[in-house]
Amino acid sequence: MNTQLRRAAVAVAAAAMAVSLAACGSAKEASDNGSGGDDKKKDGPLTIGLLMPDDQTARYENFDRPLIEERVKELCADCEISYVNAKQDASVQQQQMNSMVTKKVDVIILDAVDSKSIANSVKKADDAGIPVVAYDRLAEGPISAYTSFDNEEVGKVQGQALLDALGDKADDGQIVMMNGSPTDPNAALFKKGAKSVLDGKVKVGKSYDTTNWEPGEANKNMNGAIASLGKENIVGVYSANDGLAGGIITALKSAGVSPLPPVTGQDAELAGVQRIVAGEQYMTVYKPFKPEAYAAAEMAVALGRGEEPDTDATVDSPTHKGIPATLIQPISVTADKVEETIVKDGLYKVEEICTSKYAAACKKVGLQ
Repeated sequence: MNTQLRRAAVAVAAAAMAVSLAACGSAKEASDNGSGGDDKKKDGPLTIGLLMPDDQTARYENFDRPLIEERVKELCADCEISYVNAKQDASVQQQQMNSMVTKKVDVIILDAVDSKSIANSVKKADDAGIPVVAYDRLAEGPISAYTSFDNEEVGKVQGQALLDALGDKADDGQIVMMNGSPTDPNAALFKKGAKSVLDGKVKVGKSYDTTNWEPGEANKNMNGAIASLGKENIVGVYSANDGLAGGIITALKSAGVSPLPPVTGQDAELAGVQRIVAGEQYMTVYKPFKPEAYAAAEMAVALGRGEEPDTDATVDSPTHKGIPATLIQPISVTADKVEETIVKDGLYKVEEICTSKYAAACKKVGLQ
């Protein structure tokens, strides 16, 4: 090859390399901007990682997971869902997240065990061009979208219900506050909302943050509160969810407290609804799981395809501002509201609630 031909060949090779490097740079920039990276997957089937936090709270396995899977299949029949449950272990969930990144899933739906400790794994996903939808709990790190309930409003609903139940007895004694897990950012919002209603109107004798949302821990704490305050001095209990309410009510009954003071709840668990019908638990906060689960599925499919999710709000986490969000309003349910909310929406059938043990109580409240 003569000198001129060699020079021409080198010039062509250099130009080709420059174009290749520029293309690589553009792909990297797209990934860094959270576009999802791998364009060839946007119009085809997606692989969606779905991470739930525990199997202690009935809602996750009974409602959240199947509803998310249902909506994903409606939107994308060929999409694959890779599901894992951390069983309330933050380190396990970090490993699960990292494994999803290694598997190169297209998008992740994450309900965090610990919103702070999962932040590094969220960043790894983002660095790999994998969008993360924070579900129910707002994880820290570069989250692409978030859906949950208005969690401060949940606490306000609980606090107001407790005040309504106490009426003019609010000054007759003290209440116990059984808050949720300190690793769950929602628990802090529930507490904040409740206190905004209760402060100055009741005296809080004891307040606990319940490790891992464990009913057994709530039972132990309630036994301690009874021993400290005296069972006759407890006029009400703020319980952050139905699982904790179960442990609280067991402790009150074991101590011979009768009649039981009003106890709040959340999540409309079947056992909680049955306690409400039976007059043992005063109320629960019903959070319609379907719109929340469907919103998460819709966000995930949109983000996986490189599209903007359809949201109606923004929220701030401790690490990131202006996260696109969909927030859903909670509903207070007492015994007289079970039929028009929980039963009407198909969460449970009357026969599921009104087993033989609760038949008489159901009849008394008109639930037949």
